[in-house]
Amino acid sequence: MNGIASLADVLALEAGFDGPLPASTYEMIGATARAHPDAPALSFFARVEDHARPEVWTYATLFARITATANLLHELGVGSGDVVAFVLPNLPQTHLAIWGGQAAGIAFAINPLLEPGAIAELLGAGRAKVLITLAPLPGIDLWTKLAPLLDGINSLEHVLLIDPSGRTHSAPGRCAVHDFAQGLQRQPTNHLVGGRVIGPEEPSSYFCTGGTTGTPKIAMRTHGNEVANAWSTGQMLGDGIAPGKTLFCGLPLFHVNGVLVTGLLPFSRGAHVVIGTPQGYRGEGVIARFWELVERHRINFFSGVPTVYAALLQQPIDGRDIGSLEYGLCGAAPLPVELMRSFQQQTGLKILEGYGLTEGTCVSSCNPPRGERRKGSIGLRLPLQPMKAVVLDEAGGYLRDCDVGEVGLLVISGPNVFAGYRDAGHNQGLWLDLRDGRRWLNTGDLGRQDAEGYFYLTGRKKELIIRGGHNIDPASIEEPLHRHPAVQLAAAVGRPEPHAGELPVVYVQLRPGASATEDELLAFARQHIAERAAWPKAIRLLPAMPLTGIGKIFKPALRQREIADALGTALQEAGAPAAAIEVINDPRLGIRVEVTLVSETEAEAARAVLGRFPFRFELSWTG
Repeated sequence: MNGIASLADVLALEAGFDGPLPASTYEMIGATARAHPDAPALSFFARVEDHARPEVWTYATLFARITATANLLHELGVGSGDVVAFVLPNLPQTHLAIWGGQAAGIAFAINPLLEPGAIAELLGAGRAKVLITLAPLPGIDLWTKLAPLLDGINSLEHVLLIDPSGRTHSAPGRCAVHDFAQGLQRQPTNHLVGGRVIGPEEPSSYFCTGGTTGTPKIAMRTHGNEVANAWSTGQMLGDGIAPGKTLFCGLPLFHVNGVLVTGLLPFSRGAHVVIGTPQGYRGEGVIARFWELVERHRINFFSGVPTVYAALLQQPIDGRDIGSLEYGLCGAAPLPVELMRSFQQQTGLKILEGYGLTEGTCVSSCNPPRGERRKGSIGLRLPLQPMKAVVLDEAGGYLRDCDVGEVGLLVISGPNVFAGYRDAGHNQGLWLDLRDGRRWLNTGDLGRQDAEGYFYLTGRKKELIIRGGHNIDPASIEEPLHRHPAVQLAAAVGRPEPHAGELPVVYVQLRPGASATEDELLAFARQHIAERAAWPKAIRLLPAMPLTGIGKIFKPALRQREIADALGTALQEAGAPAAAIEVINDPRLGIRVEVTLVSETEAEAARAVLGRFPFRFELSWTG
C-alpha cells in the first residue's frame, strides 16, 4: 500500500496483516542493509558551510559499524540487561551508540544540554554500565565538567569517548576511558561475536520523560515496541519513506522523534537521512539556509515542532527549487491553524500533524498523507495501534467508550506500548482495564474522535510544559523553588508563545511574614534548576493561590490567566488593544478565547495576531 488515506485503509491493512515483524531493531536495519547495501543511509555535515561536501555512509557501512559497536560493547562486558548511556549531539556515531547499544544491551538516551549534575543523576538512576560521550572540543566542555562526577556512579565501569583528534583521556577514579574510534577498528563487522539472538520482548532502550530532578521517570521500551512503531508509521506514510527518498534530521537524537522518525523508520525502508549539524535545527545557519539545504540535497521529508515551522516561515525561499519537498511531520505541541495555512501556502508542503508519546514509542496517530488532512486534528490512529477516548468513574475506573464527538481520556494499546517505567512507583494509574483483555495505556491527554476516525486533542490532564517541542515537568521547576525559605507554594504553568509554543512561568505564594522579590526568586531558580530550558521566564507573586475544594492548587486558573495576559500583550504590541479577554475551558473544544476589541478597525490585525496561537477565538468590539 502506498500510504493510508482513511480509517478503512487502516482496518484493511490490519485484516491482511500476517506478520511476523523483525524480532529486533538490529534485525530490522540488517534486512535493509542486505537489500540496499550500496544505497546512502546517512549523510552528515558539521557546519552548514560544508553541507555540499557531507560525509556519506552507505547501508553496508552503517550496519557494519553498528555491528562493530555492539562487539566493542560486548568486549567491555555489556550483556542483554546492561545499560549503555549516550550523551551526544547529532552525529553519525550517535546512531552507532543507539543501534549498537541496543544490539549489545540497552541504549539509554540522555540530553547533553542538561547540567552535569543532572546527567550524573540520570546515569545513576539508569544503572549505566558504559557511557558514550564527546571528548572536549572547542566550545564543548561537557566532559571536563562531567568527568569528576563519574566516580560517584557505582554502576559505571567504562567510558567511550568520541574524539576526532585521537587524543588520550582519563577520568578520575575507577572508570576506564577508551577511544571509541580505536575500539571499533579492532572489531569484526560481519557478525555479533557474542552470538546474541534478540527477542522482541527484550529491553532495547531507556528514554527520560517528565522531570529531571528528584527521581527521574525513565521509560523502558522493548525491541518489539520500536520495530512495531517503525513499521506502523511506515505503513501510514507509504512511499513517502522509501528507497530514493531523503529525510532531514534536525530534531535531537536524545528524543524519540529524532530516533524513530528520522532514524529507525527510514533505516527500515531504505531511505536516506541527512544529519544537519550536531545541533540540528539549533545549529548556526541551519534555519537561515534551510531552503538551500532542501534544494541541494533534494529533501523530501522532515520532522519538526511548531517552533521550527514558525522560524522557517520567516526565511525567504528566494527562488530556491524546493519542489522535492513532499511532507513535513509536526508533533509535540499543537500547530496554530494560521501558521499551518501560511506555511503550506508559501511552500506547497503538506504538513501532517500527528500525536505520540515516549510511552507509546513515538507516533500513535497522524493525518494521512493520501487522505484528508483535517485542521486541528492529530489524524487517524496507526495500524496495529488501537486508540480511543473513554469515560472513567470518580475512582479512575473504566465506565465506557466515548460516543462519537464526546471528549474523554485518550488511551492506546498495541505492540508499540512500552513496558513501564524503571521505577515501578511511577506506574501507578498508568494501565487501565477496559475489560477486553488488552493492556491499555492512560496517556493523560483528553480528546475526541469524529465519525471518520480522526482524533482531536482538547486538553492535557498531564501538566507538562512544552517548550519548543521539549517536555518540561513543572515539578522540576517547583521543587527547587520550594527549597527557598520564603516560598510557601509554587506552581509552574506554560505561557503561550508563538515561537516557543510555551514558556515556563511560576506563580508563588510566600510564607506568612516572609519577603522576597520576583527578581530574587528568579535568580534562585536559575541557580537551582538543573535544566536551562526549565528556567522560568517570569515569577509572579500572588497573595493566595487558587485552590480546589480539597485544597489542591487549581492550575487551570493560572494557565487561563497567562493565556489572557499573553494574548493581551501581543494584541497591544500589534496596535489592536483589547478591552476585554475571556479565556474559557470548553469541555468539548478545549481552550477558546472571547476577545472584545476597542474598535472594529483593529479586527483584521487582531485576527492575524490571534491566528498565531493554538486557540479558537471569537472577536467583538465595543464601538
